[in-house]
Amino acid sequence: MALYLVTGGAGFIGSALVRELLRRGEQVRVVDNFLTGKPENLSEVLHRIEFQEVDLSDLERLRPALAGVDYVLHQAALPSVPRSVTDPVTSNQMNIDATLNLLVAARDAGVKRVVYAASSSAYGDTPTLPKLESMPSNPISPYAITKLVGEMYAKVFTQTYGLETVSLRYFNIFGPRQDPTSPYSGVLSLFITSLLQGKQPTIFGDGEQSRDFTFIDNAVQANLLACKAPQVVGKVLNVATGERQTLNKTFATLRRIIGADVEPIYAAPRPGDILHSQADITQARQHLGYEPTVLFEEGLEKTVAWYRANMKALFDGHR
Repeated sequence: MALYLVTGGAGFIGSALVRELLRRGEQVRVVDNFLTGKPENLSEVLHRIEFQEVDLSDLERLRPALAGVDYVLHQAALPSVPRSVTDPVTSNQMNIDATLNLLVAARDAGVKRVVYAASSSAYGDTPTLPKLESMPSNPISPYAITKLVGEMYAKVFTQTYGLETVSLRYFNIFGPRQDPTSPYSGVLSLFITSLLQGKQPTIFGDGEQSRDFTFIDNAVQANLLACKAPQVVGKVLNVATGERQTLNKTFATLRRIIGADVEPIYAAPRPGDILHSQADITQARQHLGYEPTVLFEEGLEKTVAWYRANMKALFDGHR
């Protein structure tokens, strides 16, 4: 039985990793500062994990959390492109400074491997599709820069200190427990909760921008494979489905699944948002044995079902 540390373990992706690790019988330690994570994401498993409320920007408080850890799944970050455009300094502190601290603490504690949650935003708005890991990076937002720098630090810590690292570039992860109560939330959580409430969601731009929407179970699978795969140390790998959907098509699909007769509101594009995103997942297939197990529409149906069951609890706490 290995000891896994999940940073940001009270968040959307982090808590999904925690639940799967527990299902597999592993030991789990979580650190989170609740800046974006929520205690309720871990409420049903809190008695089975070790939890430490730690801010990764405090290296000395972070160090004890790495003691005895075999694998780190580094999910902690301040997400959101719009938020980073408004406040790049905080994004830098929470994403770059915190990641550097985590790598230092992991190196000094003798951790076997760190799996870093990178981002497809590193590719920027280059027109070439699908996105290959060998393509030059071209970040167009402060958030994208912070996630790319985290990748670079991870690779340098592998080359310089021998700390095994793997960076997984997530493409628009969605699913249950994604917070819909913030203006910075993922577009699918906002679409779904608006439609369930009979409200008009906002689409920024003409809706023909496209995304490689990736259900949470696929991201969980990739992370756990990346902990032990033998040929991925120092690599950057895409985690996605290899397909893309426009926002207009996505909205129409959700409207059909939910049975809502609502039209979206269109607004001006947001600074830093890319137009099209689609991954080539050949490298993840070859080196991880990764294969998407839940594709787009099935993922939407699972996500809608969860929000239907949890709408009242989600929004009662924000009134």
